[in-house]
Amino acid sequence: MKSKFHPDKNGYFGQFGGAFIPELLHPNVKELADNYVQIIESEEFQTEYKSLLKEYVGRPTPLYLAQRLSDKHGAHIYLKREDLCHTGAHKINNTVGQILIAKKLGKTKIIAETGAGQHGVATATVCALMGLECTVFMGEKDIVRQAPNVTRMKMLGAKVIPATSGSKTLKDATNEAIRYWIQHPETFYLIGSVVGPAPHPDMVARLQAIISEEMKWQLKEKTGKENPDTIIACVGGGSNAAGAFYHYLDDEDVELIAVEAAGLGVHSGESAATSQLGQVGIIHGSKTILMQDKYGQIVEPYSISAGLDYPGVGPLHAFLYETGRAKFMSATDQEALDAAFELTKIEGIIPALETAHALAVLDKITFRKDQVVVINLSGRGDKDLEIYTKYLEA
Repeated sequence: MKSKFHPDKNGYFGQFGGAFIPELLHPNVKELADNYVQIIESEEFQTEYKSLLKEYVGRPTPLYLAQRLSDKHGAHIYLKREDLCHTGAHKINNTVGQILIAKKLGKTKIIAETGAGQHGVATATVCALMGLECTVFMGEKDIVRQAPNVTRMKMLGAKVIPATSGSKTLKDATNEAIRYWIQHPETFYLIGSVVGPAPHPDMVARLQAIISEEMKWQLKEKTGKENPDTIIACVGGGSNAAGAFYHYLDDEDVELIAVEAAGLGVHSGESAATSQLGQVGIIHGSKTILMQDKYGQIVEPYSISAGLDYPGVGPLHAFLYETGRAKFMSATDQEALDAAFELTKIEGIIPALETAHALAVLDKITFRKDQVVVINLSGRGDKDLEIYTKYLEA
């Protein structure tokens, strides 16, 4: 069913989206735009995609009632356990789907950007599975703070190229990936979030929608109804949130909460809270909300989390913010760290730092006793152990 939260024929969510790209990339983007929906909706794709999700990724992921967390906050809090996916995060849902699309289009060389490294690992994983060449661009700073994921990518056969400009993080890795794509248009850019030129944001959202598709029948089994009262997810570019929200976008009775990284404080100058600090502009081929100065130059974002320090949000999320369909909140580095340690100690689950931001807003919300809340636990914390170790020793 067509929704006002789906893009129009030009790839716009309201005023956000579109494809602002160099002429050299138009053939690539048009080829994808002309074919991706037909491919995704084909019986052949769905059969192979669902088979790989079940047998390779390990879906469906559990919807777990976190009883001690629920008792603390006075609500029924469920965790959608994307951390239990193969490779440790939701990113694999997207890469499995996109690699099938790439093969259908006859592509043999894959490029990707990565921040925390989870998308890079997921891309390298499916390239190894399908025997395709893989090149991953990653900020020099992130290569250091996410070293285990760099090792995993290299073990999987990927070439990891450092981005040495700007803040040397996710934004800069994306810049380098797009530059390479322009120079090598025969490659398939396997983008990791609901960002970039249309139709990438919609394609990624469709592939991540498996999260909320499962949530519906899992909630029905556990609570007797498909709809929770509230869904909470962290947002950098926003693919895990897009997946968790997707099948509930038109259900106005379901509260959607997107949590951004406030870094050292929203107005500290060291933040990535785009919705509160940003203005309408263009980044990485898409019109959206992004952090910029009065001259339109991008303001460098900051977060302790390598996956959330992006200066914009995907155009779908910009539209959800503008229309008020989703409530945008933020959590600081310290709040995220505290939330990560709390979940670890009371539920025995070590979350990724990205996910910890979603958990951190629980202390800022007053819940009803019967309220059903789902938090998308987008990734596990193995990759963040070095940061957690520093926190323990502080």
